[in-house]
Amino acid sequence: ADVRNRKVVEFLELKQGNMTVAEYAAKFESLSAFGPYYNTPEAEYDKCIKFESGLRPEVKHLIGFSEIR
Repeated sequence: ADVRNRKVVEFLELKQGNMTVAEYAAKFESLSAFGPYYNTPEAEYDKCIKFESGLRPEVKHLIGFSEIR
């Protein structure tokens, strides 16, 4: 339970940092398994918002107008 909780926190605090977008996406997907809320059809929109919010500002700006959903 402790490891699971740490993974949930890691997911909630995840930022792209110096990872590539592909690395960030892979880590996002693997950690999202620990956040049950984000794995429901109803939460797909929120999951997209969470993903975008973790991107570096310059990347977020480039895709910002696309509104990936």
